[in-house]
Amino acid sequence: MNKNDIIRKLTSRKFWLAIAAFITELIVVFKGDAATAETISGMIMAGATVIAYIIGEGLIDTAGMEGEQ
Repeated sequence: MNKNDIIRKLTSRKFWLAIAAFITELIVVFKGDAATAETISGMIMAGATVIAYIIGEGLIDTAGMEGEQ
């Protein structure tokens, strides 16, 4: 797996949704309540949005710098 594969995964909504679903299921399996599962799932998706935004902006900034040279 190269750098581009990692970046593509970290900015993928499907990847983050899969992680949120997995953790939600773990909470349910270990007898957690629905409110906790929902809160944690929401936190994961909010964090994923921030991560994708930061990486995306970084890639745009990098491409802009390369174009100036």
